Amino acid sequence: MSTRLLSISLVTETWAPEINGVAMTLGRLVGGLARLGHRVQVVRPGQGHEDGRCAVEHPLVSELVRPGLPLPGYQALRLGLPSASALATAWRRQRPDVVHIATEGPLGASALSAATALGLPITSSYHTNFDDYAKHYRIGFLRPLATAWLRSFHNRTRLTLVPSADLLKRLQADGYENCALWSRGVDIEVFDPAKRSAELRASWGAGDNDLVCLHVGRVAAEKDIPLAIAAFARIRAAHSQACMVVAGDGPMLAGLRRDHPEVVFTGRLDQEGLAAAYASADLFLFPSRSETFGNVLCEAMASGVASVGFAYAAAAMHGRDGENMRTVPFTQPERFSEVACALAADAAQRQRIGAQARSDMLGNAWAPVVERFASCLAGVADRETSLALDGLCA
Repeated sequence: MSTRLLSISLVTETWAPEINGVAMTLGRLVGGLARLGHRVQVVRPGQGHEDGRCAVEHPLVSELVRPGLPLPGYQALRLGLPSASALATAWRRQRPDVVHIATEGPLGASALSAATALGLPITSSYHTNFDDYAKHYRIGFLRPLATAWLRSFHNRTRLTLVPSADLLKRLQADGYENCALWSRGVDIEVFDPAKRSAELRASWGAGDNDLVCLHVGRVAAEKDIPLAIAAFARIRAAHSQACMVVAGDGPMLAGLRRDHPEVVFTGRLDQEGLAAAYASADLFLFPSRSETFGNVLCEAMASGVASVGFAYAAAAMHGRDGENMRTVPFTQPERFSEVACALAADAAQRQRIGAQARSDMLGNAWAPVVERFASCLAGVADRETSLALDGLCA
């Protein structure tokens, strides 16, 4: 795919070393864009422990760091403070071809205002299911206001990139304009069954033949981790030596660790730690119904682990029930434990599903995903340039 080289300003409220699906996706994206020859300026909030290094070290990648504050109730995540004036000054000095806004927080809103005032082409991406967050954090009364604001925010951009086909359909039905599908890849070299470790399993208390159930993700209400733990309880009733591991950090970690001493909580793991955890597990339990995509499911599949998840987002795009994972109907959460128990009881099926999952993910690399992103932004930038020239010549 041939795309002209761009100067892109990417605005995000979340960035490494934060560990979440959005930060991971954007890190892969920025590195991939730079390797293709695109120049990328990352606009992000300052974080608690800055060491002066750019998370993506490449001559074509720079950072514009703005003041930020911790998110109330979740100190590990930060929000950027309003910065429209500073962004306008920076973009007048060095005008990007396109501004891409990845998050809709105060920094993203500032970028939208500044870029609009300067007549810069603007694109955005949709990463967060606010409806589900509102339900889990008891702020459902804000849903109509937030839904209208998010729709207005994205409709002020020329293109909104959406990670899954079912979410794209829903947003279009809700009045979002100019949406396009932009999915996700997986690093098949990082997430590899060969990284299985008997030593790591032993540290969890699992022997060579013991069943290890794994969940990976932010330890937060919207991830519905108690559903995975409930499924494990039923599994353990039939397999007394089974082990449950939860990898990740978040506001519910202390409470779950206190209430479930039978579960191994690893806390936050780096990329290599995660890769070893996936490969060392036998069954991946993914109970969340709040994802816009679900990167961890693809990582588990690439690692050759048999997985159970709901039939939407990444599972709907990449999963085939009984072939490369087991899927549960989205509207039937009560069936999650049943499906998980059936797969836990069938080692041959787990092995077959895991092998097929790995094979399927070999064709889901990041390179074409990055190329599609660049192509989408180039199309917007070229269209804006053409419109501007038409205006000058009119």
